[in-house]
Amino acid sequence: MASLRDQLGGLVYSTEHGKTCPVCREALDACRCEDASEQERLAALDGVVRIRRETSGRKGKGVTTVSGIPLPSDELKRLAKTLKKRCGTGGAVKEGIIEIQGDHRDTLRQELSGLGYRVKLAGG
Repeated sequence: MASLRDQLGGLVYSTEHGKTCPVCREALDACRCEDASEQERLAALDGVVRIRRETSGRKGKGVTTVSGIPLPSDELKRLAKTLKKRCGTGGAVKEGIIEIQGDHRDTLRQELSGLGYRVKLAGG
């Protein structure tokens, strides 16, 4: 483990480049940390889209989550928008997982199967 002096000794701001990334120490404009993490996320997927219904941590409200879609974040947001329109509800994209409000497992399965994805209903 690095000493406290080493941890606090990094460059935080430069008048030449502006703010720097704390991970790679590059200027924020030149930082590629987010792209690298997205590449790792896409490489870890197995090609099966999993749809499950969750209520944990949501005060009993049911949410349908769709995970395992091998798309970059911009295209994932576009897909989430079309799925939300299809279900007629709201939702969000968090950490590569699409959350749709309510129980829409069957509708989402039909829609994603129609788009050519291998779909599996996960959970109970």
